[in-house]
Amino acid sequence: MKRKPMIWIIVVLVIVGISILKDQVIKSAVTVVATKITGAPVHINGFSFGILTRSVKISGFRMYNPEGFPKGILVDFPKINVEYDLGSLLKKKIHLTNVDIELKELGIEKNKEGKLNVDSLKVAKKDGEKQKSGSSEQMPMQIDSLKLKMGRIVSKDFSSGEQPTVKVYDVNIEKSYKNITSGQQLAVLILAESMKSAGIQGAKIYGVAMLAGAAVLPVGIAATFAGKDSVRKDFAENFDKAYSVSLAVLNQMGKVTKEDKSGGVIGANIDSVQVTLKIREKDNKTELTISARRYLLPKPEIANGVLYKISEKLK
Repeated sequence: MKRKPMIWIIVVLVIVGISILKDQVIKSAVTVVATKITGAPVHINGFSFGILTRSVKISGFRMYNPEGFPKGILVDFPKINVEYDLGSLLKKKIHLTNVDIELKELGIEKNKEGKLNVDSLKVAKKDGEKQKSGSSEQMPMQIDSLKLKMGRIVSKDFSSGEQPTVKVYDVNIEKSYKNITSGQQLAVLILAESMKSAGIQGAKIYGVAMLAGAAVLPVGIAATFAGKDSVRKDFAENFDKAYSVSLAVLNQMGKVTKEDKSGGVIGANIDSVQVTLKIREKDNKTELTISARRYLLPKPEIANGVLYKISEKLK
């Protein structure tokens, strides 16, 4: 009689072990497939595959820059939730009824040769330009409904000099899509639609998105930025450090035109954009407010870019 509890404990441990092993195996497979489709390294922190719930939960999905670009994150998805059809999966077809993706950050980089990292991905190449990746084919895919929440885009241009020109676009919008039929279509839709929403132009991936069936077109500056020219953030560092770091960053990014430490104000010219940075002590913290305008027109992407660089130094 005493042996029965021990047997149940062993059974439970075996089931838990199989569940963990199952998730690790599928996680590795998803990582390999995502890397194969995009042509860039992919890493996943957490993965959970529910058979009874017909759901998949992925956390910490990151894709890094392809070869030929500085090391860095290209795409950061903190959360991906999926609902799938088990019957189709048993027939070797991927049928996802609902996909919910949270895009925290998209890192667009232009190298010294003027080439964009997104245009160097496998999914951004036309069929004739794709590299052969073996004889095995991908499983057919169908996504009924996709909800994409877009955060921000960090754009770094290394073609203009030693130090990159940095712009940050706060997109912060959510869109829905239907009837996605391939992994390539999903990847280029996420990349191209996010870039379009931020008003980034000139990328070849827009044309590939059209061919893949993801009808997105480059447009001008997104309406979400209209009337906004400033950003604000609090830092734990003291006033003196925040001021010196801010001054160094502005000198690095452009030309400082005004220094007033007693008043907590620094002025600068970055790519013909007038930038004003104000620093003040507030509740044992240091508050930075950065505004940017060109000919009275707001340039929030420049202000965000300055804040991004300062934040890197004050981490």
